Amino acid sequence: MLNRTDRIEGGIWGLLIGDAVGVPYEFRLPNELPPLEQLDMFPPDGFLRTYADVRLGTWSDDGAQALCLFSSLIECGRWDAGDFADRLVRWYQKGYLAVNGYVFDIGIQTGLAIRKLLNGMSPEEAGLTGERNNGNGSLMRVLPLALIHHGSDAELVERAHAQSRLTHRHPRSLVCCALYSLWARRELGEVAAPWDAAVESLRKEYELIDGEEGEALRAELEHHVLPAQSAPPKGTGYVVDSLFSARQACMQGSDYRSVIQHAVALGNDTDTTACIAGGIAGIRHGLGGIPQAWVDALLGKPLLLPLLRNWRGTMAEQP
Repeated sequence: MLNRTDRIEGGIWGLLIGDAVGVPYEFRLPNELPPLEQLDMFPPDGFLRTYADVRLGTWSDDGAQALCLFSSLIECGRWDAGDFADRLVRWYQKGYLAVNGYVFDIGIQTGLAIRKLLNGMSPEEAGLTGERNNGNGSLMRVLPLALIHHGSDAELVERAHAQSRLTHRHPRSLVCCALYSLWARRELGEVAAPWDAAVESLRKEYELIDGEEGEALRAELEHHVLPAQSAPPKGTGYVVDSLFSARQACMQGSDYRSVIQHAVALGNDTDTTACIAGGIAGIRHGLGGIPQAWVDALLGKPLLLPLLRNWRGTMAEQP
């Protein structure tokens, strides 16, 4: 029987391992991939993996940025946009929380936004705002916020929006980050029909936001995000497709391994789809539900384990 701590730690391990499993297959079309049952952290012999210079078991920018958020929340004890921005800059410049300090696969939009931060722009203004700037760079890292935030749904939605704005400020990206966060919170709470409950909650929260902001968020949710549920997922880097690709993998897979395999089998942005889906699957199944061979092979544990110990310490201090 999993407790809340098991599920939270499962979510962190799950997103990192999903990311690492997906890295060797990134940018390949589905018909270029091995059969579903052979999709593994260690690709079959003869498969030409995407990053030949990256050791198998390495998380990418997805996992590193998620750990930047996780570490910021732990050390600050709250959401702090300036601190999170500083950590993203340290990752970008010095490989902070990247395995072996090696930064690779930086999203175009994220890179542009971080360079704006380096040039002195505020975290609230650095993110790109165009409709074509709706990559999945803020969605892939938001899970730690959903896992350890103790406030109301309204506060969680606001924080999910805020962390997205550092790199992706278009309302569509904000909506996807908020919806995923509420979904993860429902999974963590073992709520019946967690996705549907998350959608219902987000609708209610957006009804309470006045003015142009509320109108824009409601329009994005009802006219651009939710209608995509009926479209075949493609595993691309577009934030809406990325969210629903991960959701389909979570619906198709009966355990952690099969969720990740279904996520990678979509091809294209395989590491991010598997990262997003892996976080949900990790919440559902806990660390014990992740294949031990994948846990053992994950690199970067000297970065991860101290963060988990620090988080447990903050939990012990709470009344």
